[in-house]
Amino acid sequence: MIDLRTLETFYFVAQTGGFNRAAEKLHTTQPAVSARIAQLEQELNVRLFDRNKHGSHLTAKGRDLLRYVEQMIALRVELVSAIAGDSALRGNLHLGVSDTIVHTWLPELLKRLSAEYPGITLSIDVDASAGLAEALLNNAIDVALLMGPITAGHVTNVHLCSYPLDFIVRSDFAEIGASMSLRKIAGYPIITFARHTRPHSELKELFRRAGVTGVRLFANSSLSSIIRMTLDGLGIAAIPKEVALEHLESGRLRLLAHEETLPVLSFTASFIPRSDMPLSGVVAKLAQEVANDGAFGPKHPSR
Repeated sequence: MIDLRTLETFYFVAQTGGFNRAAEKLHTTQPAVSARIAQLEQELNVRLFDRNKHGSHLTAKGRDLLRYVEQMIALRVELVSAIAGDSALRGNLHLGVSDTIVHTWLPELLKRLSAEYPGITLSIDVDASAGLAEALLNNAIDVALLMGPITAGHVTNVHLCSYPLDFIVRSDFAEIGASMSLRKIAGYPIITFARHTRPHSELKELFRRAGVTGVRLFANSSLSSIIRMTLDGLGIAAIPKEVALEHLESGRLRLLAHEETLPVLSFTASFIPRSDMPLSGVVAKLAQEVANDGAFGPKHPSR
């Protein structure tokens, strides 16, 4: 008789496109996965996967079986939710998070998850948004909290919050006049997000449109490092003020008055809906609540 564990193994091979990747998801070995699939194919007397050096792909019979397995998994999730409530949901969830969210409301999200869904076990990766998007599309993570949205049609994007960039300096920075033009600001090193990120590209374009040349953008993939460099007086930070609130409130850093409107960074909770992973939608919804109800204000914070 076919057991649910074997069908789940089939489901994960189909989802990930490979026996090794399915083994990682199931925290087992590749031979164990292969043995379960071989047993399933023998019991059904059909071939479920075509295997080649590029991965494992469902046959026509495999696609037929997948539809039934998805219904079975979804029914099990519905059963647990209906009888025990969402708080009884259990499982491992791999969360990808951008550095900006780590420095703002991620701790509050983790507290809420622990309190409201004690059965969830989290693995957390911190990366640039481009890396998180790639990881999500490759099924390496389950939910990405990133600068979004991800435009792939099968991805669900839940809007979280929007943070404008600000120019931030050490408190003793010698500001000239009521506000500084981009040309004056360009006379100093500008410390900002890493190359090939949206804020870095948009800052370059902002200066280009203003006709300002010779801008020194110091690209940095770590917000902690950017803040440290700013505290040391090495330049002007171009980051959201929300990530530096502690130092702004203490007076060690201050906002630099400027004349131009800076780019706005919009964040989403992005995930691929899957019948085996109801936790993805749960975490995305809770992240939206925390982003809007937390200490960092509404979706579009006032400047």
